[in-house]
Amino acid sequence: MLITISGPAGSGKSTVAAGLAERLGYDHVSGGDIFRELAAERDLTPLELNKLAEEDDAIDRDLDRRQRDLASSADSLVLESRLAGWMAGDYADFRIWLDAPLDVRVARIADRETKPTDLAREETVERAASEALRYRKYYDIDIETLDIYDLALNTARFSPPAVLDIVATAVESYDPEDDEGKTPITGVTYEF
Repeated sequence: MLITISGPAGSGKSTVAAGLAERLGYDHVSGGDIFRELAAERDLTPLELNKLAEEDDAIDRDLDRRQRDLASSADSLVLESRLAGWMAGDYADFRIWLDAPLDVRVARIADRETKPTDLAREETVERAASEALRYRKYYDIDIETLDIYDLALNTARFSPPAVLDIVATAVESYDPEDDEGKTPITGVTYEF
């Protein structure tokens, strides 16, 4: 089974994806892992590659193509990134969206990256706006559209272990025999 976990920065997607993969005995690949791999291939740091990606859309497209390629041949995988649900598309067996209110996400990011909350807020808002524009431009994806997801959860309402339990229960309860149809991905242009 291919499970995708998507959501904005600070939503808890990396934590949940790693925990879910461990619980299920699946592999876990994050967009961050792929991005670091791309940076290493170019002999750059992730920060240097991120700066370069602002000017060169081939970097984002390479990352997204690699996610799509993984999804097309994956089994027993939790694929996690902001666009994982969209990039995996109909290859995904179960798509999950995690989110939390901006204030909560900003506080998590500030704590994780040991930076002032005001700076974390500014960077988070700016990054989200930039990504939303790029997703629309590259693939005609509206990141705010959540109807492709089988489960959407506000992670601020529960402890991290409880979020993992909720997600794991949903995935473990899924039975293809009872599946009356997932929402298809339509209108997306996968041009890498």
